[in-house]
Amino acid sequence: MFIRAYLRASTDQQDAQRARHQLEAFAAERGLHIAAWYAENESGATLQRPELFRLLSDSRPGDVLLVEQIDRLSRLTAGDWETLKAEIQARKIRVVGLDLPTSHQLATTSDDFTGRMLDALNGMMLDMLAAIARKDYEDRRRRAAQGIERAKKEGLYKGRPQDAERNQAILAMLDTGASWSTVCAATGASRSTLSRLLKERKATTQA
Repeated sequence: MFIRAYLRASTDQQDAQRARHQLEAFAAERGLHIAAWYAENESGATLQRPELFRLLSDSRPGDVLLVEQIDRLSRLTAGDWETLKAEIQARKIRVVGLDLPTSHQLATTSDDFTGRMLDALNGMMLDMLAAIARKDYEDRRRRAAQGIERAKKEGLYKGRPQDAERNQAILAMLDTGASWSTVCAATGASRSTLSRLLKERKATTQA
């Protein structure tokens, strides 16, 4: 059994590694070792998360997917959550979240019967927390949209400024044939940012 830790932040301005110490402490308290780390800056509301699916691809039956909070794993719609959950279940991976105490024993138990019982219990808890995380995501977006609309009416909203110099560097690197992984590593940008910049440039050149 390998423990694979997943770290996620929603935007390039946030630190995906923020919870690393908490996960290390959790493992150390139980005499466990985290075999691999997977971190990315992508929204939890999308399935387009390369590092998460690399973790799933690397995993073997019985491995543990360790997260700080279940919302690091999912802020997905019900349909997308079912898709991700089916992938996790097909690979027989155990999800352990620091915010889900009933899952903690899954990180240490090797007994098949106990493991199956805990899996069943935590499956229900995961569904509940995933639903709560999605609702929180939707509530935040609604409040943000309401705030922007109010600011627009008051003439106060100017939008979020873009880093034009970085964006030009990203496009230049892509034009030279650099891979997306290389560009992301060099600039700290997410794949979604690269995709957005390419789409915006294409739209501009076609206008």
